[in-house]
Amino acid sequence: MESRERLITARFALVVASGLLYFLALGVVLPVVPQYVKHDLNGGSVEVGVAVGALFVGAVLLRPYAGRLGDRFGRRVLIVSGALVVGGSVLLYGAVDSLPFLIFARALTGLGEAAFFVGAAAMIADLAPMDRRGEAFSYWSVAVYGGMAFGPAIGEAVLDAEGSGTVWIVSGALGGLAALLGAFSREVPRPEGEPIDKRIINRAAVGPGTVLFSGLIALAAFSAFVPLYVDDVSLGSAETVFLIYGGLVLVVRVVGAKLPDVLGGRTAGTLALAFTTLGMLVMASWGTTAGLIAGTVALAAGASLLYPALLLLALGAAPDTERASVLGTFSGFFDLSQGLGSLIVGGVASFGGYRAAFAAGAVAAAIGVIGLRLRPTTTTHPVVLDDAGALASEHPAP
Repeated sequence: MESRERLITARFALVVASGLLYFLALGVVLPVVPQYVKHDLNGGSVEVGVAVGALFVGAVLLRPYAGRLGDRFGRRVLIVSGALVVGGSVLLYGAVDSLPFLIFARALTGLGEAAFFVGAAAMIADLAPMDRRGEAFSYWSVAVYGGMAFGPAIGEAVLDAEGSGTVWIVSGALGGLAALLGAFSREVPRPEGEPIDKRIINRAAVGPGTVLFSGLIALAAFSAFVPLYVDDVSLGSAETVFLIYGGLVLVVRVVGAKLPDVLGGRTAGTLALAFTTLGMLVMASWGTTAGLIAGTVALAAGASLLYPALLLLALGAAPDTERASVLGTFSGFFDLSQGLGSLIVGGVASFGGYRAAFAAGAVAAAIGVIGLRLRPTTTTHPVVLDDAGALASEHPAP
């Protein structure tokens, strides 16, 4: 019997550990930024949406370029520089009590986020044996959703005990540690040959990315307004909600890592969008703690499958030499959904309240179902889950 090529190596573990620290850094500030805008800067729903979305505006500007840079110059420079920019920019959040300054700092965070995300995801794909990539990204999911599940709980605890200023320091320190670990990572040989599509925007990712944009507006509403909505349902803190969300997504991603391959990207994506629509409708129509929790469970089920299912479609339409480029373009639609999406749901919330913003997320996800079902099913570079590159490299809105 042939032994399988080793997956868990020191180099692999180093990237995963760096990713865990990085996503903890993002998760720590996740529930704090909306509260900081509302209570410290006297902002309303629109201002909350702008501040949350500014990160993704910065990210979407750099993400496609980061993909091309990663394919050309390597992954480590993106990992180290990205983590340093994220950590440094978060330290600026409380430097000036000004909403425009916070928006500027959040946009800087987005630039760093784009670089780290693409670099780390591509390096995980590079390090994994061809027949164990699905398993590799199950482990990567532990870093992604471990950080995003426990980071908000840490952020809420630090906020209650020490205030927002200490939250920024904790997040900045975690970003610095992520950069330190990333500095010890090593490049591996990548597929030879020139990319077929040398444009900044990779065409293979545009169709699936557009559906992703529509489906993840719901996540923008969830991330921006659940920390404020918990007061309306007398929950007191968003810590429990984010733990449920992150924990469930982590479990589904690890246990159901092969579902997109078994079901196919189109079917898995349709199911994900259906669960997302259901979750947001429950939150919008059932204004109680139970409704918020039930909606969160359904949303988590959808979010766990949506990104990998649609990325499977995108990667199936491009050669391996364009892996980081596809990741960059496709992930840019995630950023766009959280940046522009936060503005959209912020405007809706300013007129109709938080539950109206949740309803807007449901409508957007339903539109995504229509777009996906109308999309042609042909692919030029078929892949299966184990060959798909970075199926678990997505993250909830930081």
